[in-house]
Amino acid sequence: MTDKVKLELVTPSRLLLETETDMVVVPGGDGDFGVLPGHAPLLSTLRPGTLAIYDGEVVSERLFVAGGFVEVEDNRCVVLAEEAVPVAEITSEMVTERLEEAGKKIEAAETEREKVDAAQEQTIAEAMQAGRESSS
Repeated sequence: MTDKVKLELVTPSRLLLETETDMVVVPGGDGDFGVLPGHAPLLSTLRPGTLAIYDGEVVSERLFVAGGFVEVEDNRCVVLAEEAVPVAEITSEMVTERLEEAGKKIEAAETEREKVDAAQEQTIAEAMQAGRESSS
């Protein structure tokens, strides 16, 4: 058994990160969960939130993920994220713009599908804001 977890973070456009880490905490669909070496195989959805990468007992990097899926198997954690951005790169202007756009889409939504999509965009913007604030 290895003492590290191989983490791969993939977005639709590219492989964003590939590293070995002591632990990764993932915002799963049913709540946050930690992945350590030897973790049982798992397939989960991701909810909008912050992925924390640990070097020893210290968080070395935080990345915001907007949703997607995660697979854990054989000391490997593959995160397939709809969108991902380092928390350090999230600005208050970015969050404000996303919240305003989501609000406009909610007001303009006519169909149930449009309402659901706009609400999801608002949830993502709020989670991005929370991730930014928690790392300050």
